[in-house]
Formats: sequence, structure tokens, C-alpha cells
Amino acid sequence: MTTPLLSRARSSRADGSAVAVRTEGLVKTFGTNRAVDHVDLEVHRGEIFGVLGPNGAGKTTTLRMLATLLGIDEGRAEIFGVDVKQRPHVVRQLIGVTGQYASVDENLTATENLYLFGRLQGISGPKSRATAQDLLDRFGLEEAANRPLSQFSGGMRRRLDLAASLITRPPLIFLDEPTTGLDPRTRGQMWTTIRELVESGCTVLLTTQYLDEADQLAGRIAVIDRGRKVAEGTPDELKSQVGSSTLQVVLSDPAEIATAGDVVSRAMSAEPVLSPESGRIHVPMSSADEAADVLIALRTAGVSVASLNVSKPSLDEVFLALTGHDTGEGDDGASTDTTTEPQENVR
Repeated sequence: MTTPLLSRARSSRADGSAVAVRTEGLVKTFGTNRAVDHVDLEVHRGEIFGVLGPNGAGKTTTLRMLATLLGIDEGRAEIFGVDVKQRPHVVRQLIGVTGQYASVDENLTATENLYLFGRLQGISGPKSRATAQDLLDRFGLEEAANRPLSQFSGGMRRRLDLAASLITRPPLIFLDEPTTGLDPRTRGQMWTTIRELVESGCTVLLTTQYLDEADQLAGRIAVIDRGRKVAEGTPDELKSQVGSSTLQVVLSDPAEIATAGDVVSRAMSAEPVLSPESGRIHVPMSSADEAADVLIALRTAGVSVASLNVSKPSLDEVFLALTGHDTGEGDDGASTDTTTEPQENVR
């Protein structure tokens, strides 16, 4: 039976002024580790909202609290105006969740998996079969519908997992690093699928450690580091924080990074961001012409430059400027934002 709250949430007009997700002072602590530290978020209906941060930043923990998979220690969260803490059973009817690991059954075919998810959620047998076929067609899996999942590629499994999240056509989808481990071609296919979800009326909250993914998909982005939200805005708004251009200088000798940083600070009004391990300096500039001043200053100080590049600022520079380190998006493996809580899935 559809509750009045659920009916209202699904029938409300999906405009940019309505709020799909709101959190105030969200906190989660594990022992002495505060994984989420007073995070405030506001996700509008009909948008893709990105939560960007490195491994262990608190992205997955935040999402799991919103999905009712973890308890909220402090603060408040609402999904379409429904209090997550007080009415978790209603919240679960409003959301679909795709986690970092596929929740589909390896011993079943794609059709059997989707049919099973439908039946578990109270959908009749005939409707579950029809919904399964529709989703397989929608996600380009119709030709593999009756294959065992052992024959599926990683990208096919991720698409099937996302399809399972849509069995009940929820108005809000949580995607936790949905393209982790996928090749570039399959990532592009997933991006197209995510955009189509929003075009069909869904709201998407996306966590990612991939800067280009947040830049490509999200209309607005919250940057989280060490459990705290350090910035929020559109990609262009965030990039404007590091100037209209960025000079990247790679030193011939990384040991000269401290000296080079002092030289650049004196030559420019903006403070550079240093990457000591790679001997790289990121210099925000209001004009590309200022690159000449930096190079002259370095040459005068006897600091040798191996290479340089002037470009429009990227989210990578934004993250470096905000946190002093990169996202670690080149790291292998899954996010270290984990807990000792039991793993669950919400559909």
C-alpha cells in the first residue's frame, strides 16, 4: 500500500526549488574516529548532486546514513521531507541504492535477478517479469538476459545492479562510486545511463573520487575531506576559487620544491599549492600572462624547470587548493571509507 507521504513525494513537481535531500549537522563516529563531522547538504529535485572526496573522506558513510543502513549519531536528515531517523520504513520506499559492490546473485541469470528483486519488494509475478524485461532493454542487456552472471563483464554487472535499484521506480537514486574499476568506455556508458535517469524524472546523489566524473555529471558538488564539507558549488563556481588560469610547473629537482614555493609566493599575490613528492607546483593566476613572471622569478633564483603547462583550472586544482592534497583517485581498490557495520542493500 502506498503511504500518503510516499504518494506526495512521488507526485510533487520536480523543479529546482524543491528539496530531495537535506542534512543538518550530520555526524557518525566509530570509536575515536569521527567519519562524518557535521555535514550539511541540500540536494534539489531533478539534479545530479556530486559528493567528491578521496578514499576515507566519509562519502560512503554519509550515503549509508541517508539510506538508513547506518544510524545517525548526531544531526538530522530528511528525504523529500521525511525524517530518516524517525520514519526509515518510508524513506526506503523513496530510494534506490547502488553500492560499490554488485549485490546481484552470481547463481542467477540477469532476468532471474531482476524478477527476484521485484518479488521481494511485493510486486506481482507478471509485473515483475514485465519490469525485468523493460529494465534489461533499457540498460542494453536484453541479449544477455538469460546468461549466467559468471559470463558478464564488470560493466554489465554494474548496469544490472543499477537496473535492480530501479525496480520500484524510486524518485531518488543513491550511487556510491558507480564507475569504480570500470574501463573508460564502460564508464562513458554509465554516465549516459545516469543522465537518462535524471531526464526521466529521477534525482541522483552521486559519490565519487573521480574528478572528471563529478565535473561531467554533477550540476552541483560538495567537496568532503576527512569527514568535513570543505566547499560546495557548481563546477564553475569551485574552479573560480583558483583563478581563471592555472600554471603547473614541474621542477627538474623535486628537492627544490620549498625554495621554488617561496619564490613563487613572492612573485605572485596568490599562494601556490605544492606537491613535494612529484616536484610539482600549481599556481593560480588571474591572467595567463602572469606565467612569465613566475618563470622569470624561478630562473633568477636558479631553480630549474623540467616542464610547464598553462590551462583552465580543473577540479583537481580546486581540491588541491582546498585540502592541500589530491583525491588519490589513482589508488587501486575500493574506498577505505568502511565501517564494522554489517553490509546491507536497499532497493
